[in-house]
Amino acid sequence: MLLVGLTGGIGSGKSTVSAMLAGRGAVVVDADAVAREVQAPGGAAYDAMVARFGKEILRPDGTLDRPALAAIVFADRAALADLNAITWPAIGAGIAARLTALAETDEVVVLDVALLLESKSLRPDLAGVVVVDTPVDVTVERLVGQRGMTEDDVRARIAAQLSRDERVARADFVVDNSGDRARLEAEVDRCWDWVQGLRRGNGAGAGAGRLGRRSGEG
Repeated sequence: MLLVGLTGGIGSGKSTVSAMLAGRGAVVVDADAVAREVQAPGGAAYDAMVARFGKEILRPDGTLDRPALAAIVFADRAALADLNAITWPAIGAGIAARLTALAETDEVVVLDVALLLESKSLRPDLAGVVVVDTPVDVTVERLVGQRGMTEDDVRARIAAQLSRDERVARADFVVDNSGDRARLEAEVDRCWDWVQGLRRGNGAGAGAGRLGRRSGEG
């Protein structure tokens, strides 16, 4: 397999880009899907999460109340660190199992992880890292308008993540999602061409993605 990482900040459109890449032929390993498994009742992280944060993070049926948990951890860096310490090992094990099953195939595998750059334990050997980049003000506008979040909540979550500049600086390819759907489709086409270049081993590497983004900025 050819393994490519995909990441981006909250509201960047990472999941949309992931789906677009799947539509172009990639196999997506989604860390959020793995996280939901390990955080479900009976999952590897469930009991430890309840022990640390209390039953107020649960819905009446015993499943995780994700907004309630988010309200706690995105207002408290120590709580967020505790959550990551509980969940990352289990998520990493789930990801590893999926990648092992794909290892001997010829697939392009996209590892979709929000915290890809923050956690070495969730970052195996990658052919390259794609970052979906959106200006902060655009992110705030989208999440307030589309998800009904408050601006303060959005900005608190952004502040708890790796900065936009650092994320872009560590990318091998940047997908610019500051425009409309048609522009994003064109960006993903450009990204898919870059991935195919990696597959052919023709040297289409880190600089191509960054330069492509810069030349397209207004």
